[in-house]
Amino acid sequence: MSSLRPSSTRATPLSVVADVVGGELTLDGAGSEVLVRGVSLSSADVCGGDLYAALPGANAHGAAYAAAAAEAGAVAVLTDAVGAGILTEQGVALPRILVEDPRSHVGAAASLVYGTADLPLRLFGVTGTNGKTTTAYLVSSALTALGHVTGLIGTVETRIADERVKSVRTTPEATVLHALLAVMAERGVDSCVMEVSSHALSQHRVDGVVYDVALFTNLSQDHLDFHHTMREYFLAKASLFTPERSRRGIVCVDDEWGRELASVATVPVTTLTSRPDLEADWRMLPGPEPADLEITDGETSLSLRSALPGDFNRVNTAMAALALLASGAPAHEAQSALLADPHVPGRMERVVVEGCEALPLVVVDYAHTPEAVGAALKALRPATDGALVVVLGAGGDRDRGKRAAMGRAAAQAADIVVVTDDNPRSEEPGAIRAAVLAGAREAGTAAELHDVQGRAEAIQAGIRRAQTAGQGSVVAIVGKGHETGQEVAGTVYPFDDREEARRALLALAGLPYGGAR
Repeated sequence: MSSLRPSSTRATPLSVVADVVGGELTLDGAGSEVLVRGVSLSSADVCGGDLYAALPGANAHGAAYAAAAAEAGAVAVLTDAVGAGILTEQGVALPRILVEDPRSHVGAAASLVYGTADLPLRLFGVTGTNGKTTTAYLVSSALTALGHVTGLIGTVETRIADERVKSVRTTPEATVLHALLAVMAERGVDSCVMEVSSHALSQHRVDGVVYDVALFTNLSQDHLDFHHTMREYFLAKASLFTPERSRRGIVCVDDEWGRELASVATVPVTTLTSRPDLEADWRMLPGPEPADLEITDGETSLSLRSALPGDFNRVNTAMAALALLASGAPAHEAQSALLADPHVPGRMERVVVEGCEALPLVVVDYAHTPEAVGAALKALRPATDGALVVVLGAGGDRDRGKRAAMGRAAAQAADIVVVTDDNPRSEEPGAIRAAVLAGAREAGTAAELHDVQGRAEAIQAGIRRAQTAGQGSVVAIVGKGHETGQEVAGTVYPFDDREEARRALLALAGLPYGGAR
């Protein structure tokens, strides 16, 4: 991702960058004509002509790597007083721009250098706890169906027209993001859909970007290891709906946070609800079939169909439709474009294996919050004639408060709950499983509970248990979705829920496993 740069950039005088960020410029022996052609946060990613942003970090200051950045071709440094002191101590003789909080100025510097403030690129930003990825894919696939050349930036991948690059994080750092937007414009992309995380908003990763349309799906407990309180989490999301970050918003008001956001947003907002007891600009109504829905504002109506099961995916589809309308698409064209299959990796993704049709239906989903787990299982219940089995765990070194709640949600909605390991990271896996199991027991339901160490073993156990439970049983493997690795004690091992499910299904059918597809 970091290597994606536009093939040509305009040379920007360092003095102009200093003026834009409001910093103190010290040339440190260089001539007055220092020209900047790129911006980087990592010395490993520096290209010739870069401004190296040396930021304070949790374990080290970026200025400690300025010598390496200079050797790689950096022509100047953006840093703070501490960083300037380190540069002097290490004898790094580069021009520098000194600011009080360098991270908060990186976006403005990158936007200036890459020229992203005036790109002919329509931008959509999607935020919320659940549904960001699905909604982004729905908007992107519909825009493509309408004849647009689209870009996509999100949790699963980054797309530049037909090129795909695996994503490192949901929303990239500001230096990478602005370079990426410039690349998209250079390659003829006219519309870009982005997932915008609360971390990105809090950490200035989307600074310098103004979205034409910002979407809010919902808010529920997640990331409280970072934000500490739901209020802080909400305020991070709400900052997207200000003139500094967007031009207009679309807000689902089904939860209290959405209703509050609609009232405090400082950009024009269009509201949507799927609830009959709430008022909104647009109302979502059920259609004749479970996947069908209609949205109406009293004058205009669109008949839509969700490509994925569940009430929440119908809401995601309605949100995508409103995004298309907000971008100027006629209602009948938006309605038709949303019939395109978005194929969202790891979101209600069915594991299909030839020769195993008589075995349980297995679905992989990214649900990793209590609300998402409950919603995913609710969506699968109508397709379940036998037992509904869920395989889940919780991530280590993350919001510990949601672990028991995830267990409760699983036990309340499923018949059989197999608790296993997710990404334990530095924590003891057994302790995490115990917390999830405790919540499942607190639910007080008749759900059958199992504690299975090892995710592969748990997937096998869940599928075998569904087979034993009888025809029509369904297995939901939740938490990791599209991920292709599992982090244990500082090491990321190859692991894909979809492939492990394929392996288990083939084994149950007595067929050989031919390896990952």
